[in-house]
Amino acid sequence: MESMKKYIAEIIGTFVLVTFGCGTAVAVGCDSANGGGYILTALAFGLVIVAMAYSIGNISGCHINPAVSIAMLIRKQLSAVEFVGYVISQIIGAALGCVVLGVVFGWDCGFGANQIQAGWENGTVGGALLVEIILTFVFVIAIIGVTSKVENTAVSGLVIGLTLTLVHILGIALTGTSVNPARSLMPAIFAGGDALAQLWIFIVGPLIGGALAAVVYSFLEKN
Repeated sequence: MESMKKYIAEIIGTFVLVTFGCGTAVAVGCDSANGGGYILTALAFGLVIVAMAYSIGNISGCHINPAVSIAMLIRKQLSAVEFVGYVISQIIGAALGCVVLGVVFGWDCGFGANQIQAGWENGTVGGALLVEIILTFVFVIAIIGVTSKVENTAVSGLVIGLTLTLVHILGIALTGTSVNPARSLMPAIFAGGDALAQLWIFIVGPLIGGALAAVVYSFLEKN
């Protein structure tokens, strides 16, 4: 029963992330030439994390991201069975969010899917993969660090949300910023086309980045 509550919390959290984060990108036009939309999208993703961290964080830990879950699996804070349950729940939540976006904005809205951005002159597949690894590494190592001390509990949601905002500010102009395979998977499936062709970048990159963050932090914290 406790595991089911965690899974439901992860569904809710990822649903809110896709609905409000990707939804803001669709609503305001998120590209580097549109400064207001760019910043609003970065803030939307960060503020969702703040809201969810202080609401479902005490239930599931508010991963709402397979890259975070794989880090917790490596750090043995999540069992293999729980990891699978978390990832499935996150994908379900993302799918539900996409359904809402389709109903609200139309089924050709793009769903805030990640792609190598046209305005990135030096953009390549290898470059996009590297960007996603780095952005996710920074995001996940901040999560591990701030949640590793009980005394940080009161501010952890703010730190994590602001860190997600930070990586979006850099990454939107390059890859649209994924750092979250579930957030990328379902929008790409719903959007199709180039987003689906490039999807692997936004699954592999964040998972590598999250795993690296777990390994590096575990090394650093050893006496």
